[in-house]
Amino acid sequence: MNKWWLVPLLSGALLTLGCNNNGSAGNQPAEDGLADKYQSHFLVGTAISSWQLMSPKKDYVNLVCNEFNVYTAENAMKWQRIHPEPGQYKFDTADKMFDLAEQCGAQIIGHTLVWHSQTPDWVFEDDEGNPLTRDTLLARLNDHITTVMTRYKGRVKGWDVVNEALNEDGTMRDSPWFRIIGDDYLIKAFEFARAADPETELYYNDYNLNKAEKVAGAVRLVKQLEAAGVKPDAVGMQAHYSVFYPEIEEVEQSIQALIAAGVNVAITELDVTVLPQPETVEAGADIASSAEYEERLNPYTDGLPDAQQETLSQTYEALFSLFLKYDAHVDRVTLWGVDDGSSWRNNFPVRGRTDYALLFDRNSQPKPVYHALKRLIE
Repeated sequence: MNKWWLVPLLSGALLTLGCNNNGSAGNQPAEDGLADKYQSHFLVGTAISSWQLMSPKKDYVNLVCNEFNVYTAENAMKWQRIHPEPGQYKFDTADKMFDLAEQCGAQIIGHTLVWHSQTPDWVFEDDEGNPLTRDTLLARLNDHITTVMTRYKGRVKGWDVVNEALNEDGTMRDSPWFRIIGDDYLIKAFEFARAADPETELYYNDYNLNKAEKVAGAVRLVKQLEAAGVKPDAVGMQAHYSVFYPEIEEVEQSIQALIAAGVNVAITELDVTVLPQPETVEAGADIASSAEYEERLNPYTDGLPDAQQETLSQTYEALFSLFLKYDAHVDRVTLWGVDDGSSWRNNFPVRGRTDYALLFDRNSQPKPVYHALKRLIE
């Protein structure tokens, strides 16, 4: 995990930990982590929460340094966090992720510049609360993209420029961006991003891209952006999956469709829930969806039985085998969280459940699925 940029070393707790040459924190060489095992095929990353960045613990830093070679801020770089008020930018939490990445010799994914969610209402309104004009919102969008990307220019592998612009049928989502600017808001966002940093990679990112209609919509967006001269470098498949769905053939067909469109594929937010899906909520990652808590929807509060551990391992093995099959075009697999305790799946789509969606348990110890993925590559 070689360092590829230089930033000031992190002060305080992280500084005292240090990293050795293979990217692990501490003085003793660590066993090869997951990223080391897969380094000739694709990057293996993780999403890091704001509280993990602001209150790092040594064991956590050791794990992140040793196991992953590309980091995504779970929330710290979203508009709501980094640009909460007009003219006010808060970079402190995001800066800590760059410090951690430098210390660990890891790369950074910028997430995300344009999204309908976790964006303050003021972005779309004038001082009287009325919707902005197209030109005013475009100017506001350009300012945000340029300011954020310029701060981290040369230090980011790539940016999720636009997140979740599609409906499930592949049509454009009726977001404030779409209503005020029009369907060319993606083109404008990619143009602003390319102007801000001509060298970084630019991505479109969405969930449920295993569905044929939705991936067809993503292919259409790629073609529109290409025609406008701002073709994405990759499309991000979020991959919030379950041990029950989707069929692996669906995922493969979507990867094939995106490759045929001329872009690489990034697996950007991978997790695999073992819990039942509420009947009232469509499978996916629409954070506006939710269901009431019921005991039957939370069956593993005392731990995950061996049979379910094995099913989880088999699901991850099937997915990683598929990603390896297309490793000429799948350049990154990012897990959406570090361990089960920090996974958003504990609270989506039902709050207060106990899920086991990641590779490390609530004590940050490797689970059977972790060892299965290591054996897969040996």
